[in-house]
Amino acid sequence: MTQAVFRFAPSPNGRLHLGHAYSALLNQQLAREIGGTLLLRIEDTDRVRCTPVLEAHMLEDLHWLGIEWDGEPRRQSEHSADYDEALGRLEAMGLAYPAFLSRGEAKRLVEQKSAEGHSWPCDPDGVPHYPGEERSFSAEERTRRIASGDPFAMRLDMERALSASGMASRQLCWQEEGSGPDGEQGEVIADPAVWGDFMLTGRDRSAAYHLACVVDDAIQGITHVVRGRDLFHATSAHRLLQQLLELPVPLYCHHDLILDSDGRKLSKSRADTSLGELRAAGATPQDIARMVGL
Repeated sequence: MTQAVFRFAPSPNGRLHLGHAYSALLNQQLAREIGGTLLLRIEDTDRVRCTPVLEAHMLEDLHWLGIEWDGEPRRQSEHSADYDEALGRLEAMGLAYPAFLSRGEAKRLVEQKSAEGHSWPCDPDGVPHYPGEERSFSAEERTRRIASGDPFAMRLDMERALSASGMASRQLCWQEEGSGPDGEQGEVIADPAVWGDFMLTGRDRSAAYHLACVVDDAIQGITHVVRGRDLFHATSAHRLLQQLLELPVPLYCHHDLILDSDGRKLSKSRADTSLGELRAAGATPQDIARMVGL
């Protein structure tokens, strides 16, 4: 029987808070309950916000919390070749294209089309779908734009990807073992189209979240993905990439989020109280476990 492999995958772009503590502790608890292993992945492809100092703080917090992982952490910044290989496969299948619009330019174009009366879909995060006008560019036009130095990201051609995945004749699903009172259980039908032509790489050529995540899960042999409910809908995009790249499909468990007094999930960007601040105020690891309900 294959040993269960869990992972905790934070980004060192801010100090860890109670939400991260809950996810890390829950992963460790579930892994121990079934005799599995826990791996640590450092998702640091954001070369601006992720820093060595923040990574050091993160590791310090995890050690203090009592999180024990197997082997050395996998740093995404050290494995760009793995993501490039996966991207190359998608390009060879005709499913990826260079997208030259910046986020601001894409937003303005969508606003213009909306003002003209066009209905425009948004992804589960509320971001309007990318216009994707470059899908119709000829190979010569794309080559010319790239050669002239125009910055670009790489995006998935969703319509072609859905066709290539066989979704026209069968549905993509995943097995969900959600925790908490609102957690879904059983087979969930994926709906990757809700994401539109999502990014595969940023304009700096670093792998975007969806691509890096599924590649890492496969390489690390992850069998159980335990993460926050805010990533539930992302699983649809991940299932599509797994199907296209012929990658194994883990079991998924999307857990409840730790919310603030206003009912919002905790956020690094809002500088919600960090584990370091709680530790400095005298909290113990046992206090943290009680605070998150474990």
